[in-house]
Amino acid sequence: MRLEATSLKDCYILHPKVFGDARGFFFESFNQKVFSELTGVEELFVQDNHSRSSMGVLRGLHYQLTKPQGKLVRVLQGRIYDVVVDLRKKSPTFGRHFGTFLSAEEKQQIWVPPGFAHGFVVLDGIAEVAYKTTEYYAPEDEKCILWNDPVLDIDWRTSGDVILSAKDQQGLLFKDAPCYG
Repeated sequence: MRLEATSLKDCYILHPKVFGDARGFFFESFNQKVFSELTGVEELFVQDNHSRSSMGVLRGLHYQLTKPQGKLVRVLQGRIYDVVVDLRKKSPTFGRHFGTFLSAEEKQQIWVPPGFAHGFVVLDGIAEVAYKTTEYYAPEDEKCILWNDPVLDIDWRTSGDVILSAKDQQGLLFKDAPCYG
């Protein structure tokens, strides 16, 4: 596995070694020892999540305030544009965001550290997204920043309208969102 740093402190893209031949492919999607050695992250994952969404669906920007989740995100089918926002007030990259394309074809993953908001938009067809979390889902602790916040000014790399849940339509502006530390 190869680690690629992003422009945000502690956030990484992981590229697996894929072995392919006429039969198909094989790759190790997760190995705790290798992940910890590459990233320095010692936290264990406690939950796996899986979503299926159609083109134009935008999920996010979600985070849990008192029980922050680290997330290791990958795409099993389709292609998304994935965005993270550093909400750690003491971080040198506080308030900045990073976006990247993730696809089933490329098989890369993004490590979203605890203290970040996370969201994605489906770019075409259907996308299935799987992610491991370092903390259990706590609906009473979940927060959401509005996807089109003018201060963050995120280019979601999509043309046309996005499809949002009722909850995501009620997201907070970044300036009003509670942050970490």
